[in-house]
Amino acid sequence: MSGKDNDKPATRVVTGGRRNEWTQGVVNPPVWRASTILFDTVAHLRETARGDTHHTLYYGRRGTPTQWALADALTALEPGAEGTFLYCSGVAAVTAALLSVLSPGDELLLVDSAYDPTTNFAAGFLKKFGITTRHYDPLIGGGIAGMIGGNTRAILLESPGSLTFEVQDIPAIVAAAKPRGVVTILDNTWATPLLFPAIERGIDLSVLACTKYVVGHSDVMLGSVTAGPGFFAKLRNVSHQLGQVASPDDCWLGARGLRTMAVRLKQHGTSGLEIARWLAARPEVATVLHPALPSCPGHEFFARDFIAPSGLFAFALKDGDEASRAAFVDALRLFGIGYSWGGFESLALPVDPKRALGVPDHGGPLVRLHIGLEDIGDLMTDLEQGFAAFRGALA
Repeated sequence: MSGKDNDKPATRVVTGGRRNEWTQGVVNPPVWRASTILFDTVAHLRETARGDTHHTLYYGRRGTPTQWALADALTALEPGAEGTFLYCSGVAAVTAALLSVLSPGDELLLVDSAYDPTTNFAAGFLKKFGITTRHYDPLIGGGIAGMIGGNTRAILLESPGSLTFEVQDIPAIVAAAKPRGVVTILDNTWATPLLFPAIERGIDLSVLACTKYVVGHSDVMLGSVTAGPGFFAKLRNVSHQLGQVASPDDCWLGARGLRTMAVRLKQHGTSGLEIARWLAARPEVATVLHPALPSCPGHEFFARDFIAPSGLFAFALKDGDEASRAAFVDALRLFGIGYSWGGFESLALPVDPKRALGVPDHGGPLVRLHIGLEDIGDLMTDLEQGFAAFRGALA
């Protein structure tokens, strides 16, 4: 059983990667754990080594049907994609994507609102090996053409931004990059291919921290890069040279989570938008940074390009400070305090973005919310409790 080209995305998350030779009659491919693969003869070993070991049992680091099934399913979600490689974390996926296209002397254009570990990798590892980075405003759009120089090899996008949720004009950036031979890499974790089909929209390499919505249960670290035409072979070769491999047990859990991602995303998005609108009317809130609201920078691009919202956004506490923000977060009962997001549980995190080009003033300290699958009325009651503590801390 496997997805068909005309199946809708919600069907593909259920059917993708379930090839008969991998499932052998069971609903889900089992967990194939392996390091050594045994061959019948020396001739068989050498013949396998000479061929393409993609989807061929060769050595455990090259994968088993458990890993292949998840990768195949993720590829099926991206119309026009050539293939997907899996990693032990989202950060590993970002770094492998960059290393597959950058060489010493190259330049990377990096969106200024990117995930901190991505920025740190550029400023540390890439710089050490002679790759320069310039940051660009997430709202630059087609104006990025003026930044592309002779050594510019790649543009890394993240839309919406990790903490402040600016939505980029991805089609305009792709249109500027392609005729100049510049590779576009998108961290698409917030939307997933279900809400923004990146490869179909012209992105060359689409990255997911599968730890978030793909897994969906806050119990696995996992990442992926899905490659557009002409990019998979180099991505795979570089990843093999780096020794990258995702655990079959983690991939099995990722595949299990993927089967319900469409319905979970719908609920995350619906509840998140309702709470964002409720927050926007609160006197304690200066602004809400939710891509589906007009108050969010780049909202017009979200309305044009995205299918629906997901459940992660931020808001600013009006005239608050560190102590009053901490009082707000500490008072919450249903919102856990912790990193990551995308699981079934709601989270609240105080965030303080740091950028090379400067952070806009949002009217108060920021709190990032991940809206989980709890009852929305209960979540609003919990937030009311937080606001009471916030007001008390200001008094």
